[in-house]
Amino acid sequence: MERGEIPKGQRETIEGLVEHFQAHEEILDRFLEALRENITESHGLMGYVHSLKWRVKDPGHLRDKLIRKAADAQENGREFSITKDNLFEEVNDLAGIRILHLHTDQFPKIHEHLSELFEKERYPLCEKPFVRLWDDETESFFKPLGIEIQKSDSLYTSVHYVVRANPTARFTCEIQVRTLMEEVWGEVDHTINYPQQTESLACKEQIKTLAYLTKGCTRLVDSIFRSHEEFKGSDEPIK
Repeated sequence: MERGEIPKGQRETIEGLVEHFQAHEEILDRFLEALRENITESHGLMGYVHSLKWRVKDPGHLRDKLIRKAADAQENGREFSITKDNLFEEVNDLAGIRILHLHTDQFPKIHEHLSELFEKERYPLCEKPFVRLWDDETESFFKPLGIEIQKSDSLYTSVHYVVRANPTARFTCEIQVRTLMEEVWGEVDHTINYPQQTESLACKEQIKTLAYLTKGCTRLVDSIFRSHEEFKGSDEPIK
């Protein structure tokens, strides 16, 4: 059996998991829509938001993800432990919302309003909010906010929250928060490297360069807004 391949029986298991997901897709969609409405109706939060994106995971993308997880488990001598009973806990991005904002200084207020929203609407966090990042400068920004730091070798940057539909529900939704510049890199990388990573060395190097360029653009946008704020002589955050 070649590297990355999984046994026929495991493929049948994965097909069963995809069918199980599809049978519950409507419930996930209703949860996602309710959460999206709560976000858009939070005027304090939306004052710092540029735009929203949302989706329920495509069944084909779920199949690809499960195959990768099964192949990784096999390669590392581990059991593939995802079942119909734990699918919605083990794969917590089956429903997702992405919050995009213009500049870094808006994030503390976004974090504050999201935390208030989760408490008000009784959306329990499945785990502590965390940020995936690759540069030390960004790490120093998030640490004082109590956001867990996870280093990203892929040069990906985004803050993640995972919430349940209610305190007893199995169904979860992943909320990502990132700047528009980080979204540019993320969309390019996702298009090139998902579901299968590119084998082109040139593409890999160009995507790495793009990460540094978009980071520089984020810093420039931050500087523009801070300069504008200083010029106005106001201590209030710019929306």
